[in-house]
Amino acid sequence: MLNPEDLYELDTDVPELAGPVLLHSLDGFVDAGSTGQLVREHLLEALEHRIVARFDVDSLIDYRARRPSMTFDRDHWAAYDAPELVVRLVEDDAGTPFLLLSGPEPDRLWEGFTASVLHLVKRLGVGLVVGVHGIPMGVPHTRPVGMTSHATRPELVTRNSWFDKVQVPGSAAGLLELRLGEAGHDAVGLAVHVPHYLAQSAYPAAAVAAVEAIAAATGLSLPSERLREAAARTDADIAEQVDGNDEVEKVVRALEQQYDAFAGAAERDNLLAESQDMPTAEELGAQFERFLAEQDGPEPPA
Repeated sequence: MLNPEDLYELDTDVPELAGPVLLHSLDGFVDAGSTGQLVREHLLEALEHRIVARFDVDSLIDYRARRPSMTFDRDHWAAYDAPELVVRLVEDDAGTPFLLLSGPEPDRLWEGFTASVLHLVKRLGVGLVVGVHGIPMGVPHTRPVGMTSHATRPELVTRNSWFDKVQVPGSAAGLLELRLGEAGHDAVGLAVHVPHYLAQSAYPAAAVAAVEAIAAATGLSLPSERLREAAARTDADIAEQVDGNDEVEKVVRALEQQYDAFAGAAERDNLLAESQDMPTAEELGAQFERFLAEQDGPEPPA
């Protein structure tokens, strides 16, 4: 087992922090609607920040699986887009510092990576760790964005679960939350529900919901105006594509009825359950996907 400090380097000038929040969002796992990507890009664009810790990507990343970009200029190699797995110190709108871990999900040494993050959590006195990403769900875009929350303590879970016990492919973020709980640290995960026919597109409405949930869970003052503007534009584009197309409108109405039936039933709140009287969400979504594939999709936010 590697020494946890061998996988990261911490700046020597990190200020004293009083139980900061550590927000993490890694590339490489499921992120429907680019939810996590939109959140971190928005926060880094809107808030002051600087890198305070770097992880050893040469040890953690399989370059042949995810080849970094290089620039060739006429007769020589001019640039190399080196991957970065870093922790940034960010200040919210009220001047409260928090930490943001972002970069590619490690391909190797998951246990070593999580041990290093736990070491960093203890070293910086982190009070709460929060992860966020999007997951595809059989829900319509015309209903409020839903969310599944999970945590290392039941008291930290603020959203009713849409799931029962399931097995899913693992992730470094999931393992990190598990190990944090085993070590007695508070950690929360937020999985934002994205209509699965929009899962491959940037869906700012999901990012807005994620930012609001992060702020509610942490007490941080986080901006969301630009995300809201992008969400309004995207929603208008989707509505324009749907409007007047009878077949697609029927699909949306069917998804709405299925969503309302499940969401309104106290004894059946699992959206993955099958409906007896309607086509499945997957069958309806497939029709919608075929329609959207023929249209000009909504542009991602700037």
